[in-house]
Amino acid sequence: MKSILAVFALFTLLSGTVLGQGNDSPYETSLKVDAPIIAAGMGLSAYGLSLMQDKDGMTELEALSQNKNDVNRFDRFSAGWHSESAKKTSDYPFYGSFAAAPLVMLLNDNARGKAGQVFVLYVETMAVTGAFFTMTNGLIPRDRPLTYSSEVELSDKTTANARNAFYAGHTAAAASATFFAAKIFHDFNPNSAARPYVWAAAAAVPAGVGYLRLRAGKHFLSDNLLGYAMGAAAGILVPQLHKKSNKTNMSLVPISGRDYSGALLTYTF
Repeated sequence: MKSILAVFALFTLLSGTVLGQGNDSPYETSLKVDAPIIAAGMGLSAYGLSLMQDKDGMTELEALSQNKNDVNRFDRFSAGWHSESAKKTSDYPFYGSFAAAPLVMLLNDNARGKAGQVFVLYVETMAVTGAFFTMTNGLIPRDRPLTYSSEVELSDKTTANARNAFYAGHTAAAASATFFAAKIFHDFNPNSAARPYVWAAAAAVPAGVGYLRLRAGKHFLSDNLLGYAMGAAAGILVPQLHKKSNKTNMSLVPISGRDYSGALLTYTF
């Protein structure tokens, strides 16, 4: 899905990103700036995903030796949790969150005329979110809470996926999508009385996803809190850094090396 979004985003950029970037748009986009960021984000996401898949799983002995007391006190309460029903239920708000930005573009008169530009910003936001998540997850193994349960099959504990707890990707992606939609609505409708309700909805959806992933034994509370913060930050900052009224001259670019991942915050004089 990320690859498809990348193709459409680049197509939109090449065909005139500035599809809808008129004087009445609060944002300013640029082919030479946004295309490389999207490409880099997608590339890092793909590389990070390969790191996640190639991660070494626990040995059977390590899986059998799991002890809840080895988990930090903040997260220990959920060690051993696992719920298949919570896992399945979490998919509904997770996938539903991706419709938030398109709905804003379709239903809001002010944003609809700038759909091409908003779409590019949306894909850029998700690319940045994906890059941070996959690179971090791929480089930092952490056993999922469900691996501490004696009821979970040993074969499920020894997979690479069982060490993908840090941090919560579902929560991050949902937060990125919903906060982006709220930010877009906020900036295109400065006088709307609905803005507080839109922000409240944006905050509630990823919180629900995070809770369900916690109950499912996929992530600890700290993983979800970090995922929520990272996703919300991307959803707000990417549009903010493109605002015409943004006088900071700052830009955020994902970067990665052999043993690290992060972002380069640049300032242009």
